[in-house]
Amino acid sequence: MSDSAGHPSVHDGDGTRAVRAGLPEPVKHEPTLPGPVFAAHFHLPGEPTGPYTYGRDENPTWTLLERAIGELEAPARDDAETLVFASGMAAISAVLFSQLRAGDTVVLPNDGYQVLPLVRAQLEAYGVEVRTAPTGGDAQLDVLDGAKLLWIESPSNPGLDVCDIRRLAEAAHARGVLVAVDNTLATPLGQRPLELGADFAVASGTKQLTGHGDVLLGYVVGRDAEAMTAVRRWRKIVGAIPGPMEAWLAHRSIATLQLRVERQCATALLVAQALRERPEVTGLRYPGLPGDPAHQVAARQMRRYGCVVSFTLPTRARADAFLDALRLVDDATSFGGVRSTAERRGRWGGDAVPEGFVRLSVGAEDPEDLVADLLRALDASAR
Repeated sequence: MSDSAGHPSVHDGDGTRAVRAGLPEPVKHEPTLPGPVFAAHFHLPGEPTGPYTYGRDENPTWTLLERAIGELEAPARDDAETLVFASGMAAISAVLFSQLRAGDTVVLPNDGYQVLPLVRAQLEAYGVEVRTAPTGGDAQLDVLDGAKLLWIESPSNPGLDVCDIRRLAEAAHARGVLVAVDNTLATPLGQRPLELGADFAVASGTKQLTGHGDVLLGYVVGRDAEAMTAVRRWRKIVGAIPGPMEAWLAHRSIATLQLRVERQCATALLVAQALRERPEVTGLRYPGLPGDPAHQVAARQMRRYGCVVSFTLPTRARADAFLDALRLVDDATSFGGVRSTAERRGRWGGDAVPEGFVRLSVGAEDPEDLVADLLRALDASAR
């Protein structure tokens, strides 16, 4: 494997790769990571050749970030291309709406991210047939025939089901179906969809990839040049581009990705183990927990199991009281940040979950402190 400059790669470990990903060749007196380039246009005498012409098409700060993400998602692939977007939904929309036409069929999970029903309505308005099936049990296999694109979300959000990505990708390709995997919850340190056979890895960089809750970002990594040309064209048409400052902040944050992921995943397992002992907790899900319905499949394809734990408390009131009693966990949406967050997911109305369902995102606090806070809040909510 070679790096972006063609040199033999020494970026073998996840920590080394994350710290060094996307950095330019060192130049004396220049910063190791150049600051953001704020430019709507560039000097362009003569013919419009070269990498940078107009700020909606390309930006040097994006280039470094895209190189960094590509080195994480597809470290051994020279044919993979990465594009960054203004948000995760911008990235998702770019793949779906650039690849599908009226009369095509797409297969979506029926237990995925809560905005997918809105996406479905828009696709159907454009004349695209949408089929859905659960993530668990590889149920999407049953509705693949005749489809143009299979959309996988594994682990699913918020239910944390897992499907066999390699199995689904092989079955889809045998039918001429493209495969996209939402890799937001796993991150490229948890799994690499392209290595499992997917055509696209798509994610919200808003979450654990950047990890500080201060950036909205999305990305697409693809291994088919023609398909990625269409994705790039969609980004140009829609203008769903990240700001240079957001791109720079994201690249800066990736340097600590391995440190954050290791801590958060390890603590998430401890949290799941502690919650498993509580009688008021039902429906506990964490793919890294032995005995979880998804664990066997997850263990075959994931290197780390993510920072999200989900569970159900007996009633909506009990869940609200639990959240109110927490001291180290913010009651907030989103996940993957260094500060733990949790929410009663049913308050949004877009997920088929019980009223007492809680999605907990484990942060980087001391594990003992976080577990103690959760158990204390469970006790307090029972009064």
